Amino acid sequence: MVKETFSRYDSADYLKTEEDIAAYLDAVMEEGGDDPAFIAHALGVIARARNMSQLARDTGLTREGLYKALSGEGNPSFATVLKVARALGLKLKLAPA
Repeated sequence: MVKETFSRYDSADYLKTEEDIAAYLDAVMEEGGDDPAFIAHALGVIARARNMSQLARDTGLTREGLYKALSGEGNPSFATVLKVARALGLKLKLAPA
């Protein structure tokens, strides 16, 4: 009998282009736009896809601090979210509901 092995699914593995990231963010905002932890986690996924070490250098934050803040259990400040978004080349835009 052949033994099957499975690897853990990671959305970051599929965010290769700017279009992929935009579609991912649209889906995140549609699915859980009212959940700050969900959005922070999504930023963490994008950060892992882009390069967490470079993001740490660009934001002036530590890699460990970013991993913690952008996990599903983290509680990043709004300033951290803005720094991360800016360093990832993203713009936060608010619009009427």
